[in-house]
Amino acid sequence: MPDICFYFQVHQPRRIKKYPIFNIGKDHNYFNDDSDTDLNNKKVFRKVADKCYLPANENMLSLLKRYPEFKISYSLSGTFLEQAEEYYPEVLLSFYKLIKTGQVEFLSETYYHSLASLYSEDEFKDQIKMHQNIIKNFFGVKPKVFRNTELIYNNSIAKIAEDLGFDAILTEGVDDILDWRSPNFVYKPKGTERIKLLLKNYKLSDDIAFRFSSRDWDDWPLTADKFAHWVSSHNGNGEVINLFMDYETFGEHQWEDTGIFNFLRSLPGEILKNKDNGFKTPSEVIASYNCHDEIDVSRYISWADVERDLSAWRSNSMQYSALSKIYSIKNAVLKKNNPKLISDWRKLQTSDHFYYMCTKWFADGDVHTYFNPYDTPYDAFISYMNVYNDLKKRVEEA
Repeated sequence: MPDICFYFQVHQPRRIKKYPIFNIGKDHNYFNDDSDTDLNNKKVFRKVADKCYLPANENMLSLLKRYPEFKISYSLSGTFLEQAEEYYPEVLLSFYKLIKTGQVEFLSETYYHSLASLYSEDEFKDQIKMHQNIIKNFFGVKPKVFRNTELIYNNSIAKIAEDLGFDAILTEGVDDILDWRSPNFVYKPKGTERIKLLLKNYKLSDDIAFRFSSRDWDDWPLTADKFAHWVSSHNGNGEVINLFMDYETFGEHQWEDTGIFNFLRSLPGEILKNKDNGFKTPSEVIASYNCHDEIDVSRYISWADVERDLSAWRSNSMQYSALSKIYSIKNAVLKKNNPKLISDWRKLQTSDHFYYMCTKWFADGDVHTYFNPYDTPYDAFISYMNVYNDLKKRVEEA
């Protein structure tokens, strides 16, 4: 032992265009889908697809065929799937080929990659069901494992996931939550009966996702055999190593010229050289191992930034104001039973909109600028609130 559990998050938001106050009441097209800028949603999607999704999927498919023991899992947000269908259907086909291997598992999340779990349990559940439906419609499978947006988690979220029938839930292996325990075991969330908890090994995950190309890192360059040695060093002290990361790690966050694809192509073979090592999907992990202990998480945690809390989306008055406003009109929007209004309202819940308003510009500043269409967090807030006011006006006049 241990087994490797790979999970990749695949998400692209519908970015809001720069929307001045003069547009209120006149322009109901909120999203940067048709502009001439380089951060047009279509251009961004196709760029990332060419650099990451298509080549990474091609490499993964080759590895799955070469190594029957190799297993991986994905969560594809609803906004990602909508844009893939609209802008680049070949991307959908490439994921369909992966799921057909039988070695890939798709997980469930909120359809709009939203923060609904913090504001509305009903909306949270509705978006989860919407996501399950689109995965079933596109790929013919029903996810049985849940990951919340940005791995946001506490005891109550685990209980909701259990009530919805999920077998497991994923989150970050936060040090003070674990205390003396290791993230390399399966755990039971406090207050639940049967659902199991898988915790990200952030040290090993971030070695790939963030430090891979850093020449200032003492362990640079990271090679597949070196990483496999680190994995094998956990033999006898763990059952599963959960490597959770954004899929854009391959080709976008870590460009091809860093050697990231060469690393990926070599990794399964190097790990499998040790006969005690293997790969499992999340469902296979929970079927194989009992809960090692109970984990009590009373506060909200996430995998974002160095704090691993909610501060990426809720650390200043702009973020709090925008979030409270968009959820305050939930009942009014849903009562209208207008599909376009509801769709626009839900797209405005996507977590990225509030991430762009973040003012924590220190160690994580470069992360917050990723495909950010705004010059400052204040510009992001102004455009968002102008769009909100137009949407509210439409609701009142409907």
